Amino acid sequence: MIYSRIAGTGSYLPEQIVSNADLEKLVDTTDEWIASRTGIRERRKAAEGETTGDLAFHASTRALEAAGVAASEIELIVLGTTTPDIIFPSTACLLQHRLGANGCAAFDVNAACSGFMYALGVADQFVRSGQVKKALVVGAETLTRMLDYSDRSTCVLFGDGAGAVVLEASSEPGILTTRLHADGGYKHLLYNPVGVSAGFRHDEPNAGVRVMMTGNEVFKVAVKTLDRMVGETLNAAGMAEKDVDWLIPHQANLRIIEATAKRLKLPMERVIVTVDRHGNTSSGSVPLALDEAVRSGKVQRGQNLLLEAFGGGFTWASALLRY
Repeated sequence: MIYSRIAGTGSYLPEQIVSNADLEKLVDTTDEWIASRTGIRERRKAAEGETTGDLAFHASTRALEAAGVAASEIELIVLGTTTPDIIFPSTACLLQHRLGANGCAAFDVNAACSGFMYALGVADQFVRSGQVKKALVVGAETLTRMLDYSDRSTCVLFGDGAGAVVLEASSEPGILTTRLHADGGYKHLLYNPVGVSAGFRHDEPNAGVRVMMTGNEVFKVAVKTLDRMVGETLNAAGMAEKDVDWLIPHQANLRIIEATAKRLKLPMERVIVTVDRHGNTSSGSVPLALDEAVRSGKVQRGQNLLLEAFGGGFTWASALLRY
């Protein structure tokens, strides 16, 4: 049986740090209000001219180096993002050329905050089927370009960043199961109202940059949905809560993370938390957290990891894997 196994991880954060104190100067909010409701203390912001593709490139080169794999060996690139460099070509194609992996399949996946998890699920199937032996999976965002800094309910939440993993075909267990879901009936609770076909409405203030979110409703649905998904994922892998060594969740809100950990009966010491320093980096959040956990020495080879995410759409996805 062929498994896809994570051979290396990498991540990248822009240099500029935006603290809660910085946001107090822009909008009617406080450090205490933000931290108590979200767990966020600071986030990163891409420099002028720094694109999603730039962040993806740095994260990918680090993942390739960690895996000991040359870019020319990569047979597939799947990049999760809602903030592509340009409409087309895809950011994955731009990344492919920059890395020197020309000729392989390369495409973007847009599943909002679940983008990396969707990309991982797609790449896993390509490896399992035998179509490719090595794949690069990336989650990268420059969400600060999409924010209205007069809207205190959303501008405090998001940051920029990227993470990547290299998958290799292996006879040893790696990714045990991935679960991907969506329900477009919840679109009205979390969305960006503009686009190429719908129109950009340049006559409206902040048109094209606003994240529209009904935060309390998103929170309630996310907690319930992730609770169900934990059980589904464990059942699909034939495992129990006690078999999970680490939870590596989407970093959107500390209270949602704590609720998922409680469902798994996991102490917070076995949960990777970066939301306090990164904010919500959307599709970048899970691979960023994974790379930090690996490079810090917390996550060790042979351990079982549960990765999960929830995002606009709504979308939700998970992966249970042996690192």
